[in-house]
Amino acid sequence: MAVTIKDVAKLAGVSPSTVSRTCQDHPSISRQTKEKVRQAMKQLGYEPNFQASSLASQASRIIGIILPPSEKEVYENSFYLEVIRGISQYCNSHHYINTVITGKDEEEILQAVRSMMKKGQADGFILLYSRQDDPVTAFLSQEKQLYVLVGKACQNANQTIYVDNDNILAGKDAAQYLMDLGHRKIGCILPSGNPLFAADRKSGYLLALAEKGLPLRPDYCVELQPYASGWEAPLTALLNQKDPPTALVVCDDILAMALVTVCAASRISIPEDLSVISFNNSILARLSSPHLTSIDINSFQLGIAAAAQMLRHLESPGLLATKIIIPHHIVERESCRANHEAN
Repeated sequence: MAVTIKDVAKLAGVSPSTVSRTCQDHPSISRQTKEKVRQAMKQLGYEPNFQASSLASQASRIIGIILPPSEKEVYENSFYLEVIRGISQYCNSHHYINTVITGKDEEEILQAVRSMMKKGQADGFILLYSRQDDPVTAFLSQEKQLYVLVGKACQNANQTIYVDNDNILAGKDAAQYLMDLGHRKIGCILPSGNPLFAADRKSGYLLALAEKGLPLRPDYCVELQPYASGWEAPLTALLNQKDPPTALVVCDDILAMALVTVCAASRISIPEDLSVISFNNSILARLSSPHLTSIDINSFQLGIAAAAQMLRHLESPGLLATKIIIPHHIVERESCRANHEAN
């Protein structure tokens, strides 16, 4: 069986597109990487087809952007659009093309990734999510394919390039903001499925309560999926209990809008009866009534940083894996007010 460019890439521990650019003596490939690729070519007896490798080189300079598996929800979340906008802006300015990879489940995404890698159609991949035991991440690691995570690495953290916020600090800051307004009965609304960013934000919320000496109230913490049927029930139960919270930390503007809907149905006024602080500072926060105080996690900058790290590691493959933390800030609007009642 003839030796292929993929065989050389696997032996050298690089992507097929890097092998293609090495054949063209492309200046973006370091001398050390070129030598490693050439040694692999010699060891395998690979004779490059310069016409094909030239075409491959021209077709490369492509970054795949992988969205989390979803049939609907992801496409309605502006967080991903802002991150993609940041990636696209950076890639465009450096003459790279980006392509979005989606799928209803992990297998559909894996098929698309395998196809792109087999054809040498991607220099690397940026994943817009991080999950425990994710098969897509595991496959990329196994194939020694360059990838960057938007989110905290949960496996092989020392070998993974990732860009994230300090979500523990952000969760703590959100709870502290409400405490500074005099609230002591503070709850938390999280997306179901325990995604890493939400778990970290909850940890920060709990840390703020502990530092203030406030008791943890399990009945004040609710997980829900706003796209699933019956999502209103846990929110209604939270708001109508005998001793309800006076303020809530909500992990996402979409969840906050679900909360606003239930509050209206329950005749609970924001912020008169309930103060709300959410995350992402999306257009939903700006269009809700009242406008939501929200923590801006700088989604656009997350995308720019992810693309910058991708290109940096493409051009210097020997670099150690980098971890970039993007700062957050609170955007104050009308959904929070001081609580002067004794709690």
